[in-house]
Amino acid sequence: MNAWHERPSRLQTDGYDAVVIKQPEGRDWCAVTSETLHVGDAHDWAVQPNCGAVTVFSGTVRDHAEGRDDVVALTYEAYEERTVESFQEICDELRRRWPDVERVVMWHRLGRLTLSEVSVVVAVSSPHRPVAFEAARFGIDALKVSAPIWKREEWSDGADWGTGASPLQRAHDVEGGG
Repeated sequence: MNAWHERPSRLQTDGYDAVVIKQPEGRDWCAVTSETLHVGDAHDWAVQPNCGAVTVFSGTVRDHAEGRDDVVALTYEAYEERTVESFQEICDELRRRWPDVERVVMWHRLGRLTLSEVSVVVAVSSPHRPVAFEAARFGIDALKVSAPIWKREEWSDGADWGTGASPLQRAHDVEGGG
């Protein structure tokens, strides 16, 4: 796993276990992992004293896809090193278009996920909400067309690679915002 976190350590706090995750030192947290994505962790990391807005997008596994209404699971595979690099390129382009952006989270889960599990998280913090909304929208849109991630769909009587694949684009070629 690239750039995710060290093995979590547990500590006892007020009667419950808390997981301590090593977070990045910079302003971007780009990662692919086979571990569960915790949307609240992305939000909490993105919050900064100079920012009045945090927009969080969370993509989940749904029970249908184009032409299929009985999807039961998705399996994601990626060229991990290149995926994290493409996430960073998206963050760089996002910051070029919206210079006021403070922190950006781009995470994608790998492996087999069942219905309602979180597969992707994009979070953006900025001083004002229009920038946070626009930049987060660009972030997820660019991730979908720029990152080398493949999806295999399982349905009640079969499985196949997801439909709608297209050639990868560079982040600066993705339309939207800025």
